[in-house]
Amino acid sequence: MAALLVLVAGCVAPRPSAPRAEPPTATPIHHLVVIIQENVSFDHYFGTYPRAANIDGQPFTARPDTPEVDGLAAELLTSNPNAAQPVRLGGPDQQVVCDQDHTYRTEQLAANGGAMNRFVENSPDRLCPAPILNAPWLVMAYYDGNTVTALWNYAQHFSISDNFYNTTFGPSTPGHISLVSGQTHGITAQFMPGGQPFPPHVVIDSTDNGQGTLIGDPQPLSDDCSTRDQVQFSSKNKNIGDLLNAKGVTWGYFQDGFKPTARRADGTAECGATHNVGAILGGTGKTGALPFGTKPDYLPHHEPFQYYVSTANPHHRPPSAIENIGITDQANHQYDLADFWAASEAGHMPSVSFLKPPAYQDGHAGYSDPLDEQQFLVETINRLQRLPDWQDTAAIIVYDDSDGFYDHKAPPTVSPSTTAEDALNAPGVCGDPNDAPVIYQGRCGYGPRLPLLVISPFAKENFVDHTLADQTSILRFIEDNWDTGRIGDQSLDERAGPLDAMFDFTGPKQPTLLLDPHTGNPT
Repeated sequence: MAALLVLVAGCVAPRPSAPRAEPPTATPIHHLVVIIQENVSFDHYFGTYPRAANIDGQPFTARPDTPEVDGLAAELLTSNPNAAQPVRLGGPDQQVVCDQDHTYRTEQLAANGGAMNRFVENSPDRLCPAPILNAPWLVMAYYDGNTVTALWNYAQHFSISDNFYNTTFGPSTPGHISLVSGQTHGITAQFMPGGQPFPPHVVIDSTDNGQGTLIGDPQPLSDDCSTRDQVQFSSKNKNIGDLLNAKGVTWGYFQDGFKPTARRADGTAECGATHNVGAILGGTGKTGALPFGTKPDYLPHHEPFQYYVSTANPHHRPPSAIENIGITDQANHQYDLADFWAASEAGHMPSVSFLKPPAYQDGHAGYSDPLDEQQFLVETINRLQRLPDWQDTAAIIVYDDSDGFYDHKAPPTVSPSTTAEDALNAPGVCGDPNDAPVIYQGRCGYGPRLPLLVISPFAKENFVDHTLADQTSILRFIEDNWDTGRIGDQSLDERAGPLDAMFDFTGPKQPTLLLDPHTGNPT
């Protein structure tokens, strides 16, 4: 009998340890998971939603009660004011496509004062090796529910916004910084090997003691794995991590590849994990001699909290224990993606979590593709929905920038700027400073329209939100739900539209939706 009891005990999975006490929330949502993807305009993924061509890939038939989005109307598909017409992408040879020019200035030129008609002249710029698809018309291309099937299925069962924007124009780093602080001004330290790069990453405001505003893609100064031009924000700059720490709310930023693959003799970290581009098409997702080459899993300029001394983990130190993930220790809230699952499956999901996939699965044109992205998103959402904490969780899928891909809807200008890098309304001009005085230069916005989805038991079903919102609306939701207060210092969270309309806290909860990571269809 004793031997039998030992055997049975050895077959029982250990129970998760008791959850930590957390501060109260303003809504029934006690856990927020923000999944940050890369470089997609709204029209690039949802321009024809909910109507798919159904001529290749996975067939998609929308529910008859699906509401309309502000997408590519018939006249925009056939009589577009741009130099090329929108082109549907589909099939395995059109998944890995060339990166577009999406700098701060170029995106303003493409928008052309709100006419949205200069994309072909300004956006195609990157030279990609074959067999990556490249053409001048590519900037006008879009996918539909036969390729981005999972995202369209999530929209059918949960909530999507068709009026959500980049906080400013520009590439990845300003988008990530806007998402966590709403303030891209305040650069005080730079390391630029070989001199100032072109286009510049920072514009300097001579009226503010020489501090700069971030408009490009430098890497964080305090990261062992940074390899090129680097910057750091002033110690006075706050981010949402600082606010959550002050309230005693657990949180973390979890990026795949953050865990060092080795340490140098001086103890600094090396981030050597890689995967192949086009893993789904190549078949393995492993490093190897596949047609599109390889990409590092960890990209330092996609880790916004590393730009702030207060929240950086420069040497990529691991958490001191699984139960300490989410609180301040040697990891300082910056982790590998594997740490999120270790904590969550042990009953220690942080209240606020930002998830970043390995680069080959982030959807970025040139080194990722919609099918690899879909695998990451579906596996992540499926796994979240199997957790006990899912009952009080909301997952938000958001993008950092548009990659320059065409979107027909002109963003409203809420933050004007008059630097040499501005060009929205005229050379050196973005917006009208008489309408909204310029406090900090170099923050022309809103930028391009992006997808935003909310997946949660509390999300409205098959709902399209038309409320004006931007990346800092996610900041506002966190601030309001955990009563942190605002960032301050002209952070754009002060004027952000709410996400409230995407939730229903009084009706029945939405059931889980498990999808196939390869097809994007319900299992």
